[in-house]
Amino acid sequence: MKDMDTAEVAKATGVPASTLRYYEEKGLIASIGRRGLKRLFDPGILDRLSLIALGRAAGFSLDEIAGMFTPEGEPRIDRDRLAEKAGEIDRTIQQLGAMRDGLRHAAECKAPSHMECPTFRRLMRAAAKGGLGDPVPAAPPRRMR
Repeated sequence: MKDMDTAEVAKATGVPASTLRYYEEKGLIASIGRRGLKRLFDPGILDRLSLIALGRAAGFSLDEIAGMFTPEGEPRIDRDRLAEKAGEIDRTIQQLGAMRDGLRHAAECKAPSHMECPTFRRLMRAAAKGGLGDPVPAAPPRRMR
């Protein structure tokens, strides 16, 4: 496969050119040269962007993902960190399951009002104490260029 310019990479991956520039600025990817004003990338960029997308989907920050590559750009994935992230996901699943069950109960509860329902009140107390956690972490703000 031949080298690809930014537009070709964006089209092949669905990653906007602005995000490619940002990833390059952060050191996540590197162009190999230019064709006129367009940056050129080695075809291996497609795998690298797939790994970045997988890391993002798993909840890793861009800085964490950057640490998963050697200075030469080869993957160097810490298995212990993967296991740790899997544990974090398990806890999030548990929190979301509890929230789902609570919402279903509240939707179907036969009590005259939610405030009269012991189960709903237990959920409220757990949430007030942080027992339900913040099941969906806020996404970091997107940088716009």
